Amino acid sequence: MSGQPPLPPWVTWRLRPFPDANLLLLHGRQPALVDSGFVGHAEDTAAWARAHAGEIGLVVNTHWHSDHVGGNALLQARGAAIAAGAPEAEAISRRDPGCCAAEYLDQPVAPYTVDMSLDDGQVLRLGDTDWEVVRTPGHTPGHLALWQPDERLLVAGDALSDYDVGWVNLALDGLDAATTALASLKRMADLAPRVILPSHGPIPADPTAAFDTALRRAQRLVDDPDGAVWYGARRIFAFALMIRGGIASDEVEPYLHARAWLTDAARLLDLTPEALATELVAAMLRNRALVLRDGRLHAAADHTPVAAESLRVPYPRAWPATELR
Repeated sequence: MSGQPPLPPWVTWRLRPFPDANLLLLHGRQPALVDSGFVGHAEDTAAWARAHAGEIGLVVNTHWHSDHVGGNALLQARGAAIAAGAPEAEAISRRDPGCCAAEYLDQPVAPYTVDMSLDDGQVLRLGDTDWEVVRTPGHTPGHLALWQPDERLLVAGDALSDYDVGWVNLALDGLDAATTALASLKRMADLAPRVILPSHGPIPADPTAAFDTALRRAQRLVDDPDGAVWYGARRIFAFALMIRGGIASDEVEPYLHARAWLTDAARLLDLTPEALATELVAAMLRNRALVLRDGRLHAAADHTPVAAESLRVPYPRAWPATELR
């Protein structure tokens, strides 16, 4: 890719459109994969990883959203261990109904367990290289980054990309979630990485410029809480359309009215859910984030189709309590 900083030979990185996160494969005696994409493309994720490195020994999740953990169950069934940030790892172990915000966001996640809980400052062997765990809450409370000091590589998760910053959930995580996300960005910027490996979008050609832009965007989320709520609602709704191949136009508002995230957003904005649903659709059509085609609303952003049957997995409240392997 033109302008991309060079990567060490023991790193293989794959850019993927939504609804998947990018893939990062770290080669060595025990190959490791960072994030595993959406459940609808789990077989593709596993096949790609096997083709490039053989059997994966460890999957590390930057956080538990559906586009980062969707291949966990399949890879775990084939022998991989799963590692995740401590707060989210503990909730997964408890089988908390709120795991992965899967039911809340209506984003399916196949059931998995966490074998290794990670905390700030922990040194983790990935492939044949040592990485430091850096807690970076904000986008989710358990969000983490990974830092390789010798090569100055930073795995940033959803904290930032070349074009955006991660949305924050003020309803679930508190009104200070945006401030927390901004502090995490500042902590990562202070590492002065040579390469930022984001979960979405291309590798930034200029890490310093990428952080400068991200810090300005994150500050806007702090300064404008209503804007932060709208931003999250747009992102969540667009993702719903991506994974469902769009939604029939006459079913869109009933779908939205049934969503917990929309009810919470409406409360924070002092609107009724019905008013928010109507304005959300209208605003996204105006901004060309949505397109109406053959009687269905679709997300306009580039994304990979998902087979409907792959969405038929249980919410975490129905996940089995026993070990899956």
